[in-house]
Amino acid sequence: MDSVLPVYLATVAAPGEDAFSVVSLFTEADWIVQLVLFGLLGMSVTCWAIVVNKYNALTRASRESAAFSELFWKSRRLDQVYEQAGRFPASPIAAVFKAGYVELSKLTTGGDQTGGMDLGLTENIERALRRTQGTEQVQLERLTTFLATTGSTAPFIGLFGTVWGILRAFQKIGATGQATIQTVGPDIAHALVATAVGLLAAIPAVMAFNYFNSRIRAMAGEMDGFASDFLNIVKRHYRGR
Repeated sequence: MDSVLPVYLATVAAPGEDAFSVVSLFTEADWIVQLVLFGLLGMSVTCWAIVVNKYNALTRASRESAAFSELFWKSRRLDQVYEQAGRFPASPIAAVFKAGYVELSKLTTGGDQTGGMDLGLTENIERALRRTQGTEQVQLERLTTFLATTGSTAPFIGLFGTVWGILRAFQKIGATGQATIQTVGPDIAHALVATAVGLLAAIPAVMAFNYFNSRIRAMAGEMDGFASDFLNIVKRHYRGR
């Protein structure tokens, strides 16, 4: 008993060179597993940069759209609204309004503004509004596809690293003829950390994509509603002339 105790205490006091370390899981892994891990880390860092950028952009767009809508409905003249629309560069609703107003100005300046032009006038304006809506929605959705791609592929990339690490462990068993934890433990650990990193990259990416997608759909609905309201205003105005 007295001879065993010193050995046990020495083992606890000095973990030794084989102590568990997250860094060692990267540095001691096979080069294929290292490539997988660095690729997943790169995807994760890129996703977080996109999340921060997209959150700021959508927040600004939402805030400016609310301010522009308030300005639009309080104003009595479209030309006054157009003069102040430049104050809201991030607002997709302001961009839709400017496109519709510019088209309205082109069609009415120096032309016949009788009721006979009403159908062609509104059709041209509607095309301009829909075209700008599409452009603004594409801009809002920019970079979000990378989040979806990361969310769908990162677990499989991590799984590839896991399968490769397990294959390496079986190769060592076959070469040494031993299935001890000392033989296969490091490769199994490297294999499992690849799956863990893949999930750590994928889960936030999927959550962020779903969140941004819901906000973009809401803004698309706001643009569609504003375009319809703008067309109704134009129709009422020219029918009354």
